[in-house]
Amino acid sequence: DLNPIEHLWDHLKIKLEEYEEAPRGIGELWTRVDKEWNDIKPEVCQNLIESMPRRVEAVIKAKGGYTKY
Repeated sequence: DLNPIEHLWDHLKIKLEEYEEAPRGIGELWTRVDKEWNDIKPEVCQNLIESMPRRVEAVIKAKGGYTKY
């Protein structure tokens, strides 16, 4: 996927799934989402940005077809 935000959503989903108990309501869910989103380290975003040239190159080589990204 060439859209880096999708990888951040995946990261967030994984972090939310690490909670042992389901949220007791929408308020608790949003509290968790807010916490985990704000805890994403800048390095995670930087790595996604730096991976873009490789991703684009892979898509070009695949002529728009499937890539590991």
